[in-house]
Amino acid sequence: MNKEDQIFGIRAVIEAIQAGKTIDKVFIQKGLRGDLFSELQQLLKQEGITASFVPVEKLNRVTRKNHQGVIANVSPVTFHDMENLVMQVIESGDTPLFLLLDQLSDVRNFGAIIRTAECTGVHGIIIQKKGAAPVTADTVKTSAGAAYRVPICRTDHIKDAIYYLQASGIKVIGATEKTENSIYDIKLDAPLAIVMGAEDKGISPAVMKILDERAALPLKGEIGSLNVSVACGAFLYEVVRQRL
Repeated sequence: MNKEDQIFGIRAVIEAIQAGKTIDKVFIQKGLRGDLFSELQQLLKQEGITASFVPVEKLNRVTRKNHQGVIANVSPVTFHDMENLVMQVIESGDTPLFLLLDQLSDVRNFGAIIRTAECTGVHGIIIQKKGAAPVTADTVKTSAGAAYRVPICRTDHIKDAIYYLQASGIKVIGATEKTENSIYDIKLDAPLAIVMGAEDKGISPAVMKILDERAALPLKGEIGSLNVSVACGAFLYEVVRQRL
């Protein structure tokens, strides 16, 4: 994380949150006490911002400034409200195309996916607040600036987002090698959302259960899976091909 994407000090972090800055994560020194710290804790809980409690040595490695036991990472992009975005897309008359990332953790994979999403007309990317790759300066750089152009939404749980999309008439398909269904045999010209899983585990079992459909890319080599950003590109371009 670049230094310009960080805020140091309890009061500075409180003021940033109150000013509407998009805080990605807060690192707090273990054992911190006091009224101002209590105010920060309450604000973090109220806004649903993730906090990690770490040894003071970790904070000292990040900065030599007087951090007062608190460092916050500021997201370089503003997140969108998912429900508003879905309704806007439906009302626009476009055929919806959304991307859900289930616990994707690598910021460069995330950036590459955002870049491909922009090139293929994805209306929005939905990630989970906890456990997902943050939008960092590296993400933006890898996306070639597409992170400023594709709306990104955060949800408490990917499952909740899927239920909302399904209730809105949008079919949800999971990209997974754990199926006999080929992506090339599935109709993708209807309102659609594609779920991509984590680099190591793929789509989580709880999410897999509620998908409308599963689809795989044919693999001709010995390796059992593709890099997630490459697989995502192949899926999205099959959607583009069918919709042309």
